[in-house]
Amino acid sequence: MFDHVAPLLPAGALAALPPPLATAAFDPSLSFALTTPNLHPAAALSGTAPPVVLARFSTLAEAMEGAISAADALVPEDGTQILAVLDREDRLVLAGLAASGCVAWCHPVKDAGEARSVVTEASALRAQSLRASDWREADLAARLRQRADLLEARLVDPLWRAFAARALQIAA
Repeated sequence: MFDHVAPLLPAGALAALPPPLATAAFDPSLSFALTTPNLHPAAALSGTAPPVVLARFSTLAEAMEGAISAADALVPEDGTQILAVLDREDRLVLAGLAASGCVAWCHPVKDAGEARSVVTEASALRAQSLRASDWREADLAARLRQRADLLEARLVDPLWRAFAARALQIAA
């Protein structure tokens, strides 16, 4: 799909990243991209919000280390943020919730049946989030959307499921 040759960060944001990410090459030949969701309102409304590429890495282990470096750069006031590792074809390899200094990786689904149940549960949470928004419960709606996002972070591409699960076992 998309290979981002240059970072999609706002001007000056690259300088705020820790040194390993600030100097990381954005070479499209590198296998793994560390990304974060594009929360820009215009992109979200258009439905074409490609993720923001923070850095590219040649191995999954390097991408996981880069995610921890990115989590170190988060300010506690920013709260939590979902980070995802994508391959060259923009397939989800691994995703997790980053807070200041750590990343809680989501374990990938094991099979198609579990993936269907995750999609069903995430859809139900998004529906509850819409109802909470209608009731003017913005905090509850945001928490429900984040829970749905975390569930969907488990929807690793079938080609990567076993590999990602093994990588998490090794990292633990």
